[in-house]
Amino acid sequence: MLARLQKLIRSFAPGGPARPRYVFDETDHRVAAAGLLVYAMNVDGVESPAEKTRVAALLQERFSLDEDETRALLAAAGERNRDALDFNDFTGVVKRAYNVDGRQRIVEMMWEIVFADGVLHEFEDNLVWRVAEALDVPSAARTTIRSKAASRNNVLLPEAGE
Repeated sequence: MLARLQKLIRSFAPGGPARPRYVFDETDHRVAAAGLLVYAMNVDGVESPAEKTRVAALLQERFSLDEDETRALLAAAGERNRDALDFNDFTGVVKRAYNVDGRQRIVEMMWEIVFADGVLHEFEDNLVWRVAEALDVPSAARTTIRSKAASRNNVLLPEAGE
Protein backbone atom coordinates (compact mmCIF):
# COMPACT_ATOMS: atom_id res chain seq x y z
CA MET A 1 0.00 0.00 0.00
CA LEU A 2 2.80 2.39 0.92
CA ALA A 3 4.64 1.60 -2.31
CA ARG A 4 1.55 2.42 -4.39
CA LEU A 5 1.12 5.71 -2.52
CA GLN A 6 4.77 6.59 -3.12
CA LYS A 7 4.36 5.71 -6.80
CA LEU A 8 1.34 7.99 -7.04
CA ILE A 9 3.19 10.88 -5.37
CA ARG A 10 6.20 10.42 -7.69
CA SER A 11 3.89 10.53 -10.72
CA PHE A 12 2.98 14.12 -9.84
CA ALA A 13 6.58 15.25 -9.23
CA PRO A 14 7.80 17.74 -11.86
CA GLY A 15 10.76 16.94 -14.10
CA GLY A 16 13.13 14.14 -13.41
CA PRO A 17 14.50 11.63 -15.87
CA ALA A 18 12.00 9.62 -17.89
CA ARG A 19 12.09 5.96 -17.00
CA PRO A 20 9.81 2.98 -17.44
CA ARG A 21 6.94 2.91 -14.95
CA TYR A 22 7.43 -0.74 -14.06
CA VAL A 23 10.73 -2.55 -14.15
CA PHE A 24 11.04 -6.19 -13.16
CA ASP A 25 14.60 -7.39 -12.57
CA GLU A 26 15.44 -10.78 -14.07
CA THR A 27 16.17 -12.11 -10.56
CA ASP A 28 12.69 -11.10 -9.34
CA HIS A 29 10.79 -14.17 -8.14
CA ARG A 30 7.70 -12.87 -9.94
CA VAL A 31 9.56 -12.96 -13.26
CA ALA A 32 10.60 -16.55 -12.56
CA ALA A 33 7.03 -17.55 -11.65
CA ALA A 34 5.64 -15.78 -14.71
CA GLY A 35 8.38 -17.38 -16.81
CA LEU A 36 7.16 -20.82 -15.77
CA LEU A 37 3.60 -19.89 -16.74
CA VAL A 38 4.71 -18.56 -20.12
CA TYR A 39 6.80 -21.69 -20.62
CA ALA A 40 3.73 -23.84 -19.86
CA MET A 41 1.61 -21.76 -22.23
CA ASN A 42 4.05 -22.29 -25.10
CA VAL A 43 5.26 -25.86 -24.57
CA ASP A 44 2.64 -27.40 -26.88
CA GLY A 45 3.48 -24.93 -29.65
CA VAL A 46 0.07 -23.23 -29.44
CA GLU A 47 -0.44 -19.97 -27.57
CA SER A 48 -4.23 -19.87 -27.32
CA PRO A 49 -6.12 -16.68 -26.44
CA ALA A 50 -7.64 -18.53 -23.45
CA GLU A 51 -4.18 -19.36 -22.12
CA LYS A 52 -2.90 -15.80 -22.62
CA THR A 53 -5.90 -14.37 -20.81
CA ARG A 54 -5.56 -16.87 -17.97
CA VAL A 55 -1.82 -16.17 -17.52
CA ALA A 56 -2.48 -12.44 -17.16
CA ALA A 57 -5.39 -12.98 -14.76
CA LEU A 58 -3.42 -15.38 -12.55
CA LEU A 59 -0.42 -13.06 -12.33
CA GLN A 60 -2.60 -10.05 -11.61
CA GLU A 61 -4.41 -11.91 -8.85
CA ARG A 62 -1.40 -13.69 -7.33
CA PHE A 63 0.88 -10.65 -7.19
CA SER A 64 -1.76 -7.90 -6.76
CA LEU A 65 -0.76 -6.13 -9.97
CA ASP A 66 -2.62 -3.61 -12.06
CA GLU A 67 -2.92 -4.07 -15.84
CA ASP A 68 0.21 -2.05 -16.66
CA GLU A 69 2.28 -3.93 -14.10
CA THR A 70 0.93 -7.23 -15.43
CA ARG A 71 1.91 -6.31 -19.01
CA ALA A 72 5.39 -5.30 -17.81
CA LEU A 73 5.79 -8.55 -15.88
CA LEU A 74 4.68 -10.60 -18.89
CA ALA A 75 7.12 -8.70 -21.11
CA ALA A 76 9.96 -9.38 -18.65
CA ALA A 77 8.95 -13.04 -18.39
CA GLY A 78 8.73 -13.38 -22.16
CA GLU A 79 12.17 -11.85 -22.59
CA ARG A 80 13.61 -14.04 -19.84
CA ASN A 81 11.90 -17.07 -21.39
CA ARG A 82 13.54 -16.39 -24.76
CA ASP A 83 16.95 -16.34 -23.04
CA ALA A 84 16.31 -19.42 -20.88
CA LEU A 85 17.75 -22.78 -21.81
CA ASP A 86 14.84 -24.55 -20.15
CA PHE A 87 12.47 -24.29 -17.18
CA ASN A 88 15.32 -24.93 -14.73
CA ASP A 89 16.38 -21.31 -15.27
CA PHE A 90 13.24 -20.41 -13.29
CA THR A 91 12.83 -23.23 -10.77
CA GLY A 92 15.89 -22.30 -8.71
CA VAL A 93 14.60 -18.76 -8.16
CA VAL A 94 11.10 -20.01 -7.34
CA LYS A 95 12.43 -22.67 -4.99
CA ARG A 96 14.46 -20.11 -3.02
CA ALA A 97 11.66 -17.53 -2.94
CA TYR A 98 8.72 -19.70 -1.86
CA ASN A 99 7.93 -22.19 0.86
CA VAL A 100 6.27 -25.48 -0.08
CA ASP A 101 2.79 -23.88 -0.09
CA GLY A 102 3.98 -21.13 -2.42
CA ARG A 103 5.65 -23.64 -4.73
CA GLN A 104 2.47 -25.70 -4.78
CA ARG A 105 0.54 -22.56 -5.76
CA ILE A 106 2.92 -22.00 -8.69
CA VAL A 107 2.32 -25.60 -9.83
CA GLU A 108 -1.43 -25.03 -9.47
CA MET A 109 -1.15 -21.90 -11.63
CA MET A 110 0.72 -23.93 -14.27
CA TRP A 111 -2.10 -26.50 -14.34
CA GLU A 112 -4.60 -23.65 -14.72
CA ILE A 113 -2.69 -22.48 -17.81
CA VAL A 114 -2.39 -25.97 -19.25
CA PHE A 115 -6.12 -26.60 -18.81
CA ALA A 116 -7.25 -23.11 -19.93
CA ASP A 117 -7.80 -24.21 -23.54
CA GLY A 118 -9.67 -27.35 -22.46
CA VAL A 119 -7.05 -29.70 -23.91
CA LEU A 120 -4.25 -31.54 -22.09
CA HIS A 121 -1.29 -32.09 -24.38
CA GLU A 122 1.30 -34.69 -23.37
CA PHE A 123 4.09 -32.06 -23.48
CA GLU A 124 2.15 -29.86 -21.06
CA ASP A 125 1.46 -32.76 -18.73
CA ASN A 126 5.10 -33.80 -18.74
CA LEU A 127 6.34 -30.24 -18.19
CA VAL A 128 4.20 -29.55 -15.13
CA TRP A 129 5.15 -32.89 -13.55
CA ARG A 130 8.86 -32.19 -14.10
CA VAL A 131 8.59 -28.63 -12.75
CA ALA A 132 6.69 -29.86 -9.70
CA GLU A 133 9.40 -32.42 -9.09
CA ALA A 134 12.14 -29.79 -9.47
CA LEU A 135 10.28 -27.59 -6.96
CA ASP A 136 10.08 -30.48 -4.46
CA VAL A 137 6.30 -30.54 -4.48
CA PRO A 138 5.33 -33.87 -2.90
CA SER A 139 3.86 -36.49 -5.24
CA ALA A 140 0.52 -36.70 -3.41
CA ALA A 141 0.15 -32.91 -3.57
CA ARG A 142 0.94 -32.94 -7.31
CA THR A 143 -1.83 -35.44 -7.96
CA THR A 144 -4.36 -33.54 -5.86
CA ILE A 145 -3.49 -30.18 -7.43
CA ARG A 146 -3.77 -31.63 -10.95
CA SER A 147 -7.14 -33.26 -10.26
CA LYS A 148 -8.63 -30.14 -8.68
CA ALA A 149 -7.41 -27.89 -11.50
CA ALA A 150 -8.79 -30.29 -14.13
CA SER A 151 -12.14 -30.38 -12.37
CA ARG A 152 -12.33 -26.57 -12.13
CA ASN A 153 -11.57 -26.30 -15.84
CA ASN A 154 -13.86 -29.17 -16.95
CA VAL A 155 -10.97 -31.19 -18.35
CA LEU A 156 -11.28 -34.95 -18.39
CA LEU A 157 -8.01 -36.58 -17.34
CA PRO A 158 -6.87 -39.84 -18.89
CA GLU A 159 -7.19 -42.91 -16.72
CA ALA A 160 -4.03 -44.24 -15.11
CA GLY A 161 -2.08 -46.39 -17.55
CA GLU A 162 -3.51 -44.71 -20.67
